[in-house]
Amino acid sequence: MEHYTQAFKQFADFHSRTGRQGFWMFVLINLVISFGIGLVGSMISMPFLSILYSLVVFIPGIAITARRLHDIGKSGWWQLIMLIPLIGLIVIIIFCIKESEGDNQYGPKPAS
Repeated sequence: MEHYTQAFKQFADFHSRTGRQGFWMFVLINLVISFGIGLVGSMISMPFLSILYSLVVFIPGIAITARRLHDIGKSGWWQLIMLIPLIGLIVIIIFCIKESEGDNQYGPKPAS
């Protein structure tokens, strides 16, 4: 849960780096919470709860993905490739799976 809360604390940080563990833990916790909110929202006939949650995690999600891309030496602007259906998502997933580089222009290698 620490990685999830850290992403919200650094929601405006588009310049540093985030390791694989921090990124994927954020993704995992985000999926679990999103599924739970969707389930509860549909049970109580309030489907807008999922939309509200998506808006809350939108900027932190972009920021942590940019930091993860920085960790492999890519610019955060590579996220725009996701505008290409399916192919863009596959490319971003492959980038996010890659192992961290050593120190690079975005800073020292993160601990996790």
